[in-house]
Amino acid sequence: MLIRLICSAALAVVLAVSCLGPVAAADDGIVKFKSAYPMPETIARMKKDIADKGIKFFDEIDQSKLAADAGITLLPSTLLVFGNPPLGTLFITADPDAGLDWPVRLLVYQDDKGDVWVAYTDFAWIAERHHITNRTKEFKMASEVIGSITSTVKK
Repeated sequence: MLIRLICSAALAVVLAVSCLGPVAAADDGIVKFKSAYPMPETIARMKKDIADKGIKFFDEIDQSKLAADAGITLLPSTLLVFGNPPLGTLFITADPDAGLDWPVRLLVYQDDKGDVWVAYTDFAWIAERHHITNRTKEFKMASEVIGSITSTVKK
């Protein structure tokens, strides 16, 4: 058990330092930054990059529309769901509970000041959460891909 804990901690540190670049995750595993573009362009740019990379796009969920349909006011909020099954399912083979974090979800939302934000779950945090220590190369690749996709909208 102690060895597993040490390996998990070491993996988390290595991934956090080497894979995320300038964006760091908070203690809750959320990576968040302000977009340089309005909401529609932010979504369009990232969807285009996802398509250009040949990544499978599963869904675009307009959460503010869902809220409006329920009679609730919500500032613009859209969830993009995508992934690369040959890569993402490897995490689920390491721990079936990792299916809670796959496919990848990217949240794009606007705050009350009109700023647009992008948020996603940090891959090192996902590895630590699910105690996955045997997929370091794959988590590194996933971190690089999400970094590339989100770089299309960073300020």
